[in-house]
Amino acid sequence: MTLRLAVPEEAEKLWEVRNLAIRAGCQSSYDSEVIARWTPEAMPESYRQVIIDNPFYVVEDEKGEIVASGYLDLDANSVEAIFTVPEAAGKGLAGRVITAILSNARERGISRLTLSSTPNAHTFYQKHGFITLGESLHLSRMAGAELRCFNMAIDLSHEEKP
Repeated sequence: MTLRLAVPEEAEKLWEVRNLAIRAGCQSSYDSEVIARWTPEAMPESYRQVIIDNPFYVVEDEKGEIVASGYLDLDANSVEAIFTVPEAAGKGLAGRVITAILSNARERGISRLTLSSTPNAHTFYQKHGFITLGESLHLSRMAGAELRCFNMAIDLSHEEKP
């Protein structure tokens, strides 16, 4: 399994990884109609720009297929969109992505990262040092719904560097 930075030409594949992960992972958190609206086949072109503007990590399997992804939103100092395709779940790939994001943030001198976690991913982020600040409803225009989320943060300023 190879961890590397994504390139803009991979945007459509990354959108597919996102959709597959949401469709499988969020079934216990949101109803199927919301998930269907939240995961349209047509990728917004702004998604490609996110890959250009931010450290966007991918993990490739032995065949060179992208099976996990996630990125550090440099404008918001937040962790965004860590996804693993269902058949690669449970292999520690999302953990590799979050570790790379945290390392990149430290290298940039970012002292605190935030994120908004879906209920199904809440424990994953806690295991990686994020603390829960509270619960909220996040209005998703794409899903056309308010999504229940956990607001989380990690303080990087007091951690020892590996």
